[in-house]
Amino acid sequence: MAKVKMYTTDYCPYCQMAKQLLQQREVEFEEVYVSRDDHKMRTDLYKQSGMKTMPQIFCGEQLIGGYTELSELDKKDMLSSLK
Repeated sequence: MAKVKMYTTDYCPYCQMAKQLLQQREVEFEEVYVSRDDHKMRTDLYKQSGMKTMPQIFCGEQLIGGYTELSELDKKDMLSSLK
């Protein structure tokens, strides 16, 4: 299965909730911290995802979305497919 990568930032309750959900479901993930001042990384992420908010969660090259989309996958009992 492709690796899950989550881009996060400081003071982001949705980032914390996404991390907790992945941990509860025992989905391994790599967390990449994005500083508020790292304009290049934020621009690169926006070009890749079309999203300006955090977290941004990918499975391989495929965008999952943010916490809301991750939560929807969980409601459909589909997080196990990310393991």
